[in-house]
Amino acid sequence: MRANFLKHVAQTSPAPMGLEIAGGEGVYLIDTAGKRYLDLIAGIGVSALGHNHPAVVEAVQRQAGTYMHTLVYGEFVLGTQVELATLLCTHLPDSLDNVYFTNSGTEAVEGAMKLAKRVTGRAGIVAARRSYHGSTQGAASLMWPKDFTRPFHPLLPGISHLEFNCDADLGRITTDTAAVVLETVQAEWGIRKPRPEWIQAVRRRCDETGALLILDEIQAGMGRTGTLFAFEQYGIVPDILLLAKGFGGGMPLGAFVASRELMQSLTVDPVLGHITTFGGHPVSCAAGLATLRQLTDDSDLIASVPQKEALLHRLLVHPKIRHLRSAGLWMAVELDDFDEVRRVIAGCLERGLITDWFLWNECSLRIAPPLTITEAELEWACGVILESLAA
Repeated sequence: MRANFLKHVAQTSPAPMGLEIAGGEGVYLIDTAGKRYLDLIAGIGVSALGHNHPAVVEAVQRQAGTYMHTLVYGEFVLGTQVELATLLCTHLPDSLDNVYFTNSGTEAVEGAMKLAKRVTGRAGIVAARRSYHGSTQGAASLMWPKDFTRPFHPLLPGISHLEFNCDADLGRITTDTAAVVLETVQAEWGIRKPRPEWIQAVRRRCDETGALLILDEIQAGMGRTGTLFAFEQYGIVPDILLLAKGFGGGMPLGAFVASRELMQSLTVDPVLGHITTFGGHPVSCAAGLATLRQLTDDSDLIASVPQKEALLHRLLVHPKIRHLRSAGLWMAVELDDFDEVRRVIAGCLERGLITDWFLWNECSLRIAPPLTITEAELEWACGVILESLAA
């Protein structure tokens, strides 16, 4: 199996983790030898309810046995799409009442960028340095630094960058700006939260210049930071909200959400201004609907996030840990350098714990477990990290 994996499955790096997965259950993944691994990164924030959550599995099986693909997105009235969009909008501000479903986060970014250009008639996009919004050419154009994109240039023109949390850079948002695209919490820079007054100033600057504010909650959404959506903690509302990863409950699903007034602009001049064949697939929407219901019906699931966050801060104390940054059940454990991070990741894996690093912060360990993780499981995981650091 491993040889054919390396030979026939396209690789993303020279050294994949290479676990041979046979099953998943709750916060655990199980390899073909029967070894259980506590998954401390939840598929990079995807498995918010853990692996094989019964409600999600039942919803997927029921929908797959009813119908799957019918026609390109937006032509037929499909129950799971309508129910998910309706439930999602009941948990969002009134101005976010229209959902365009996609297959992934990067496609949500692409759709939102097109929508902003269509609505404003402008071409400029402002993004934050050390952000990550996806790998398609439009989304990748938002990246800075250009280490991961330079071999693929030229990308989109008209992209400029500001420093996250920098007041002086707000002047980069002008009347030529179609949209400002920000992660509500910067993920790949190692969990950097915005100062409330800064992100509120960004909102005001967008209003002053007529630019749209696009908030990327592809990783920060779905309860990860202690509220269903991270922007709720900052007293602002975006013009366009981006969702994916945990939104699909383990199935491929993303969305960009805006007002119906804005979204209607994609239907005319030209008609079919944005289309997708598989976006909002009925089975993926069934999984997303079951996930959102579970997150909103179980009052303890998101409410317990701050307590679990505090537990991580109490337990992760070691001379080699330089700093802890967190946003709910989402943490960067900063060590000396990448070599130390790699040693700890390897040590954790050997002991049955899956961890990872960050794209723009190689000296930090990533912690983003399923929200269903118990305090006892967190205590065990922190013990393994400390053992690996000591070793």
